Amino acid sequence: MMIKGEDISVLGGGIGGLAVAVALALRGASVRVLEQAPVLSEIGAGLQVSPNGVAVLDALGLGDEARALAVHGRAVCLRDGTSGRQVMRLDLARWAPDQTYLYFHRADLVSLLEKAARAAGVMFELGRRIDQVTETSAGYRLSSAGGHSDNVGLLIGADGLHSRLRPVLNGAETPFFTGQTAWRALVPAQGNEPAEAVVHMGKRRHMVSYPLRGGKLINIVAVAERQQWSAEGWNLAGDPLALRQCFDAFRGPAQALLAQVEEVSYWGLFRHPVAASWYGNNAALVGDAAHPTLPFLAQGANMALEDAWVLADCLERYEREEALPRYQQMRRTRVVRVIEAANSNAQNYHLSGPKKLAAHAALRLGGALAPRHVLSRFDWIYRHDVTRG
Repeated sequence: MMIKGEDISVLGGGIGGLAVAVALALRGASVRVLEQAPVLSEIGAGLQVSPNGVAVLDALGLGDEARALAVHGRAVCLRDGTSGRQVMRLDLARWAPDQTYLYFHRADLVSLLEKAARAAGVMFELGRRIDQVTETSAGYRLSSAGGHSDNVGLLIGADGLHSRLRPVLNGAETPFFTGQTAWRALVPAQGNEPAEAVVHMGKRRHMVSYPLRGGKLINIVAVAERQQWSAEGWNLAGDPLALRQCFDAFRGPAQALLAQVEEVSYWGLFRHPVAASWYGNNAALVGDAAHPTLPFLAQGANMALEDAWVLADCLERYEREEALPRYQQMRRTRVVRVIEAANSNAQNYHLSGPKKLAAHAALRLGGALAPRHVLSRFDWIYRHDVTRG
């Protein structure tokens, strides 16, 4: 075991950082997680863990607890937002019975991973904000406000969009605004909502909704095309009235959900390039630090989970000089393809006029005549299992 007993530092206590910490600790490494927040609690929001992500949770020994915490997705439903009518419904329980789709409250998944990390012996430094990462002859120097600094050997950057490690490995980069803004909100469920993810599609905008926490809450993510620039981030305070006004043409279930929104976060969607270099001398990037993903295929958390497993597996199997390049080789092409597919999804959700009529007619026909074929178009994402090598 190449990493047994080795000291490894992980920047960031989100899903990717915690997953890689668990994966490394289970392989015998001595792992420390540095997180700027004083406690590991995520702002309330939902996320979807598809079968490829569930495979990693299973391999980490967390599958049973994950299934107990999450809502099990039974279907995907596409609706015309402006009429409220159903366009296509894919019954996952019928057409993909061997696959598990989980709808998580983000805080629940973070808590599950944190508990597993502590049980595996991972150490935490909470409230530790890293302002600068500097490469040294022996590794990396982490500097914080007030002059606090220390030297580390193997460093993993799981610190998201504004990673301190990424520019050290790739130089400075400037993301660009996609012309899209998004809102995220949680509303109380009525109690009779089906366990399915619903995409409400409209002209230059769409909304996704699905239940959380035993069906007690409904998670809402709404995306609209805008000309003006919006500040990057995902937890800015938004205006529920502005959200409703932006989607005032939506009817049916979408309108009913929007009417309940009392608090909403608001953020601009920016396109960051996939990092050219995911590794350096004794360093590697995982998750959004390496490849920020727009939320149009719900693969951000899943790609981070896959990264975590593959990186830990490579470090266990190979010498450092081979492990880190092999990790990037195994991951980058797949991630680029997933991101391209997500970007295409956004365009397909925002159609109008003749293009919308033609696309919706094709979806209805495909859903009625060949639902298994429609689902199989994404087998390369969902049936991919990194834990099998």
